Amino acid sequence: MAKGKLGERLISMGIITPDQLELALKEQKRTGKYLGEVINSLGFATQEAIQTALAMQSGVNYVNLKEYLIDPEAIRLVPESFAREKLLIPLSVDGDTLTVAMANVFDLPTIDALQQMTGYFIDVSAANETDIQQAIDQYYGNVKSLEEIIQEAIKIAESKGGAGLGEDVEAAPIVRLVDHLIVEGTKQRATDIHIEPERQVVRTRFRIDGILQQGISLPKILQSALIARIKIMAGINIAESRVPQDGRILFHIGKRTIDLRVSTMPTIYGEDIVLRLLDKENLILGLDKLGFSPEHIQMYRQQINRPHGIILVTGPTGSGKTTTLYSTLSHINNLERSIITLEDPVEYELTVIRQTQVNPKAGLTFATGLRSILRHDPDIIFVGEMRDSETADMAIRSALTGHLVLSTLHTNDAVGSIPRLMNMGVEPFLLASALNAVIAQRLVRVICPNCKAPYDPEPRLKKRFGLPADPGFTFYHGTGCQHCGNTGYRGRIGIFEVLAISSQIESMIMEKEDTQAIKERALSEGFITMEQDGIRKVREGITTLEEVERVVA
Repeated sequence: MAKGKLGERLISMGIITPDQLELALKEQKRTGKYLGEVINSLGFATQEAIQTALAMQSGVNYVNLKEYLIDPEAIRLVPESFAREKLLIPLSVDGDTLTVAMANVFDLPTIDALQQMTGYFIDVSAANETDIQQAIDQYYGNVKSLEEIIQEAIKIAESKGGAGLGEDVEAAPIVRLVDHLIVEGTKQRATDIHIEPERQVVRTRFRIDGILQQGISLPKILQSALIARIKIMAGINIAESRVPQDGRILFHIGKRTIDLRVSTMPTIYGEDIVLRLLDKENLILGLDKLGFSPEHIQMYRQQINRPHGIILVTGPTGSGKTTTLYSTLSHINNLERSIITLEDPVEYELTVIRQTQVNPKAGLTFATGLRSILRHDPDIIFVGEMRDSETADMAIRSALTGHLVLSTLHTNDAVGSIPRLMNMGVEPFLLASALNAVIAQRLVRVICPNCKAPYDPEPRLKKRFGLPADPGFTFYHGTGCQHCGNTGYRGRIGIFEVLAISSQIESMIMEKEDTQAIKERALSEGFITMEQDGIRKVREGITTLEEVERVVA
């Protein structure tokens, strides 16, 4: 396969830019690696996106094995040793055709050997190598059931008085139990795993698509061992249980690395633990996949290509601000720009970009770090969060001295960021001169494509959003199925509002006009609110009125 063709395919799909391809080709020439591997290592595209492009180029389908229900009958047709050696997994049998997913769809000798071995015609699909390895482990491996693991853990806990992990920590059932919780959370696309001690049990819950869902309940006798194991993994003091603690775990599933931020909190029934899962494979999506409408993406691209000024992304915790900004940094990253970041913490390592993690205990705060960054000849500065007046003032002054500054702020909407910054002590004339745009966002759940069906929402909801009884389009929702855990939703997408600071709005900021007046002016200039963007996604059959009401009420 010609190396240039993969790059051209990724550009045509809107996954990478020509500048990024040029950088990747130079890096490939230096390292001698495959182009797809280089593009992935640079953070320009996920492995899934690259595999999809390769599959399209070779004329085969790409399958996401995490969402695929594999037929056990197909598994029985191919020996495990052959599947592991050739990196393939049987998917299904239909008549005289066996469908298999392969990491290398061009391995013709393996396809011929499969046909002779099974006596079936072989239909080939492409899949991620790591996903194939995980599927082989799941469907071929002789893994003990969760119930067996829990029973073994109970026996050890009883023999140790409820506190011991056993002498061989790596072989202990409690270790496998913790691993199961993390793997299950990753498999279900959870962003957080909650481990919550109660009077008689230890409850587990998974935050999936922004909503907490019930997991397994564990016997109380496993509580001490479970918490101790997680603390050991996270490098937390296991002898301290009276104060909150924080730690970090790097968990490997095949070649995939899951970064877990661990937080403990003492409660009346023991220490409550929350594990935040940062899956680096899914952090950088690309601007076109975030959910921006055509008008919003055009405005946003114009703003991030400006040479100086401030661009703010606002919203509550868990609204996808980090994903938006990392996707932005990946989009504008090239060898001609010097990009420096100040983060807390650094959640994804980006090639070429210089990233710094704040350390308040050592005196490195956002404000002090920003002063130092200005002496390092940056073109673009990413400040993780504007937390105080000093940081806001330094960011404003950086923008006024010829730098493009990206940062986040906690406000309810885009217009609300203006009085928020003024309340932090930023002078109106400085703010008006420096602020380019504010993006406010929320995440709404996407209707599950496997159980999507027409429905008629409550009249109350139609009235709430100003829709007539017969709006002239079809409403959809998910009826619930095994693919979405009977929730009717699978995955999330952003709803946005992009406030570009026009000359008229700039004058209103300098004159300290109230937010309502600024918003009315923005609406007259074509400003689309988050609620309007949400209704547009309802019209397109992406989400539901109930979901839009939940996040923008």
